[in-house]
Amino acid sequence: MKYHKILFFSFLSLFFACKMPKAVQNTELERYPLYQQGDLGMAYGPDRSVFKLWAPTATEVRLLLYPTGIEGKPTQTIALRRGDKGVWSATLPGNQLGKYYTVQVKNKDKWLDETPDPWAKAVGVNGVRGQIVDLQATHPVGWEQDKRPAPKSPTDIIIYELHIRDLSIHASGGIQHKGQYLGLAKAGTQSPEGLSTGLDHLKALGITHVHLLPAFDFRSIDERLPADQRPFNWGYDPEHYNVPEGSYASDPYDGAVRIREFKQMVQALHQAGIGVILDVVYNHTGATDASVFNRIEPGYFYRKNADGTYSNASGCGNETASEKPMMRQFMLESVLYWAKTYHIDGFRFDLMGIHDQETINQISAALHQQNPNVFIYGEGWTSGGSPLPDSLRALKVHTWKLNQVAAFSDDLRDGLKGSVFEHSDRGFVSGKPGLEETIKFGIVAATQHPEVDYSKVNYSKAPWAGQPGQCINYAGCHDNHSLWDKLSIACPTSAETDRIRMQKLALGIVLCAQGVPFLDAGVEMCRSKQGVENSFNAPDSINQIDWRRKSQYQDVYEYVKALIQLRKNHPAFRMPTAEMIRRNLQFLPVNNPEWVAYRINNGANGDRWQNILVLFNGNAKAGNYVLPAGTWTVVADDQQVDEQGLRVLRRPQVMVPGTSLMILVAE
Repeated sequence: MKYHKILFFSFLSLFFACKMPKAVQNTELERYPLYQQGDLGMAYGPDRSVFKLWAPTATEVRLLLYPTGIEGKPTQTIALRRGDKGVWSATLPGNQLGKYYTVQVKNKDKWLDETPDPWAKAVGVNGVRGQIVDLQATHPVGWEQDKRPAPKSPTDIIIYELHIRDLSIHASGGIQHKGQYLGLAKAGTQSPEGLSTGLDHLKALGITHVHLLPAFDFRSIDERLPADQRPFNWGYDPEHYNVPEGSYASDPYDGAVRIREFKQMVQALHQAGIGVILDVVYNHTGATDASVFNRIEPGYFYRKNADGTYSNASGCGNETASEKPMMRQFMLESVLYWAKTYHIDGFRFDLMGIHDQETINQISAALHQQNPNVFIYGEGWTSGGSPLPDSLRALKVHTWKLNQVAAFSDDLRDGLKGSVFEHSDRGFVSGKPGLEETIKFGIVAATQHPEVDYSKVNYSKAPWAGQPGQCINYAGCHDNHSLWDKLSIACPTSAETDRIRMQKLALGIVLCAQGVPFLDAGVEMCRSKQGVENSFNAPDSINQIDWRRKSQYQDVYEYVKALIQLRKNHPAFRMPTAEMIRRNLQFLPVNNPEWVAYRINNGANGDRWQNILVLFNGNAKAGNYVLPAGTWTVVADDQQVDEQGLRVLRRPQVMVPGTSLMILVAE
């Protein structure tokens, strides 16, 4: 009898445990119904324009029309009509092209501040007001024939991270439209020494995709200032997620101009054979109480702590709640809009670890349905704790659970050059011992391999990538010190020639490793930010690319360029599956400290080179390596790369200079 009572009450507890969340969920959906029509915001037509806004708890909503994008009084105020799913709407008869608008919501008997709607596709200067724009009329000539790159595998991609202003602002680039979208779209530019700059430089370097730091409309730049007087900012303070940033446009007052010029930039990159990846920052907003979200539906789009305060995993004052149906829907619609309207080829998610896995997987599925070649990746970490359980978040450790989504490998990054948080710390290329397994972890792209001792990897003690295309290998990015500055700070007594060797070795490891290589703009010419670690709002004098360094460090540029071409010519360096890596990549024993050696066999991934030997010497001293049986040809050493062969080795061993790589091919 006692057993039956226990069973009954256990069943009863289970029944209510299952029912309670559902009841709560139903209440939540009644208050905040999900709307999936994809038609929110302003839709222009020559005979009428339709406006729709999701604001389910509002008691009144009004639309205000203005003749200008800033200042002045409204010429018309229109009351919106409440409909199903919490959507308010109004139809504006006649041709409203070029007019500006705001919306104002009454919530809990209080009129909130005016704002453009979160779904705005065009805004005026500083994003103060939305603008009614004919998107079709913003297409540049030939836009319908724009051809996107189509890599066969994510591992065929080579990413180059770039801030739009940095590329063209320095006088040495010889680029018109300095700091603008059109500056990146301009071909035929040269440095005073006659070397290619800008777009031509990117094309010649051989990268396949440009990763643009935030180019949506952000808060921190006053677009009314003359272009040469505007302060610098990376742009990680989102304002309007679906609108290009105005400070990069030739005219920030007319919302159509930034749209057209953004498309011209994308078109020019595509014509150069380069894909475009957009850095998206859905994890937080630049403002909190005054954000566009909170002026429409207060509190809904954010996570909060138990005491009602905003949670702050972003470190920027708030974090959005991707698991909430309408925030998830907003993110989904936004990326699809950028991919379709602007022909964007990929997305990099800032602090992706704040978002929930389900949202990221739904986004990936929808984007890949629209474009099978799209590439998605993000930072698999946060800047603080979150109320969302770790088990649900898109953290690096959960990358294998994500569908066709990659994450950055901070394991290899810090293994190469030392911890980004300890400025004097050294890494493999700067002579720190004990990092061999971390380098091997990067070589196999954070996947499972029987010859990696994961207990000795610096951060991850287990593989986190299911496939090599899920691992971004890099030596540095816009965050923290540039690679050149990090090496200079960690090795203050080293000669510049030695630091050049470290720079070349670090980039060589990134480009020879399996996975997806990622380069920070200017790293191929030893870019320096004068020791400034966090340059998010530092002046142009710190952030700009000084094209004179291309001639100063031309040997590094030519070396990186040649390694990129070698990688593109030889598919063995970019195997698409973890199983192929396990089958064809073999680590070899080494007797020298701070060395890593491996062999790629069997003409892996269809490579015409049947057997490839790669040696990395992280020690400052030269050393000999006993070669496997066969006749080996050196195709790359510390000075140059030549696929036709630098020299044929007749002896059973080879001397590898200190702090260098060597690639050999068996005849």
